[in-house]
Parts: sequence; structure tokens; C-alpha cells
Amino acid sequence: MHLRVAGVIVLLYAQPLTRVVRLTVDDVVRDGDAVLLRIGEPASPVPAPLASLLLEHIANRGNMGTATNPASRWLLPGRRAGQPFRPDHLSALLNKIGVPATAARGAAAVRQQLLEMPAPVVAEALGYHDKTTTRLRNGTGGAWSRYAPGNHARSPAGWVPRGTGDS
Repeated sequence: MHLRVAGVIVLLYAQPLTRVVRLTVDDVVRDGDAVLLRIGEPASPVPAPLASLLLEHIANRGNMGTATNPASRWLLPGRRAGQPFRPDHLSALLNKIGVPATAARGAAAVRQQLLEMPAPVVAEALGYHDKTTTRLRNGTGGAWSRYAPGNHARSPAGWVPRGTGDS
């Protein structure tokens, strides 16, 4: 089950394995009926099929029966005491079952999201640096070059609206 959870997180949220193995059970948030995954800000909603898989995995995590790991908070606990699953080992296992876990595949998923959303929004939602998503967006030919992040509901300091033809 841990391979399915890791594979879906890699493919759906474009997360590198080095980040996936650092997730803890505390990064899975229940908000009423919704399940959220804290990989960026705000936490990302988890679709229903993955939500039930994720919650089932948390209840039945592997490598918890040893004397060294009884209270592990890692989403994917490793065999060594207090350590998460190793990314290189997880990558090899995912590749065996046909899940491309390389950074290039993750970048392809991010590029697809950059065609639909501005780079700063993708960066914040997925926990990427904004320069990384901007570089990837430039490679996609995305049309968000004039997007200005921030709160657009307020007027800038010192700004006075023009009259409506009174002058």
C-alpha cells in the first residue's frame, strides 16, 4: 500500500521522492469530511479515492512493529529507527511497478499545472521555490507573464481613483 500512496503523491502533486519521504502523518489533515495534504500553503485537497487510501495507509503503516519504530510519525517509515523510507530505495520500487519517479516526470506534471495557473500560485501550493516554477513556466510558453501575485482587493497606498468624466 505504501507504494501506491507514494506513487500517487508523486504523480498527482508532482512531488520529488526526497520530499515525499519527509512527509509525516501530521501532514495529512482532516477537515470535516475533507482530507488535505500539507505540501505547500494552503494544504492541498486530496481527491476521494486517494483520501481513503491515505487514511487506510496511516492506520496500517508498515515498519511499525519493530521495537525501534513504535511511535514513528513518518508517513512512510523506514526500517531504521526514527528514519523515513529511503528515496533511492522507494524510487527503485516505484520504477519496478511502472511509476516514473524521476524528477523529469514530476517537472512534467508541474509544467501542466503552470499552463493552467500562474507560477507563484503553483509554487506556493506545491511547496516549490517561485524561481523554479517561473523557470519551468518559461519553458512551457505559459501565458501568465503579466500575473502580479498578492492581494488585489486593496488599492495601493496613495492611489486615488480618477473621476468618471467630471474633469
